[in-house]
Amino acid sequence: MTPTHPVSIPPAPTGETQLGLTRRVRRITRALGEGYPGAHCELNFGTPLELVVAVVLSAQCTDVRVNQTTPALFARYRGAADYAGADRAELEELIRPTGFFRNKATSLIGIGAALVERFDGEVPGRQDDLVTLPGVGRKTANVVLGDAFGVPGITVDTHFGRLVRRWGWTAEEDPVKVEHAIGALLPRKDWTVLSHWVIFHGRRVCHARRPACGACLLAKDCPSFGLGPVEPGLAAPLVKGEEAEHLLALAQQTGLPRTKKPARETVREPAKATAAKKTVSTKSATSTTVVKKVAR
Repeated sequence: MTPTHPVSIPPAPTGETQLGLTRRVRRITRALGEGYPGAHCELNFGTPLELVVAVVLSAQCTDVRVNQTTPALFARYRGAADYAGADRAELEELIRPTGFFRNKATSLIGIGAALVERFDGEVPGRQDDLVTLPGVGRKTANVVLGDAFGVPGITVDTHFGRLVRRWGWTAEEDPVKVEHAIGALLPRKDWTVLSHWVIFHGRRVCHARRPACGACLLAKDCPSFGLGPVEPGLAAPLVKGEEAEHLLALAQQTGLPRTKKPARETVREPAKATAAKKTVSTKSATSTTVVKKVAR
């Protein structure tokens, strides 16, 4: 059955009140909706089974590479029975470009067999059933439920986890705890589209190593502003994807924080330098005292 999430909202890691956090979450989600109105699952599929296969192949692989690989795969294997009876060598060769092809082939053959044996060859529409399939965890199950069956689900991949922690929505690291924490902040009906918005933003703007802070439409509501370049001219080239022009225009309209000092621009002086300054200051004060006494 679909998991239930806690009703109460946990304390915000930013120190905000629950009301303050809730309002900021709403502002961010509105901005994401405006920035990515066409956000969707970027894996190509036509049936629930094809989506399950594509998500399994996407582990440690880009969606682009998976989408280059699946047309031939889907043409060769059209149903669960085809995967269950697949020739391992042939299957491995077809999915080799996605990496870890031996492990993935094992999962796909196992999924096919499990679907044939326990679900009449059809992909089940319940999370409790999906996670019993080989190689299928909560993340895969939520993707399939949300995009193939229309059942709301939160997909906690690396992008999602990174961004919600940067935004101060949660401090949790465990994907299941992240799923529950974020589920408590938003209406259930918004879970699937939120996942798409966040993943789109993580791939296009809020990169892991160098986020485009100075060209981000969420800058004013992001407590991590300053992790990347804050100057618009340096940040703009970091924005990726077909939406880049649209995102840059929105960021320009929104503007940057005025009172918050960028984290990366905060420079702490070394202890030795600080001590030296104190010594000089003391000497100056002593000299001033001596001068005054001489003057008298």
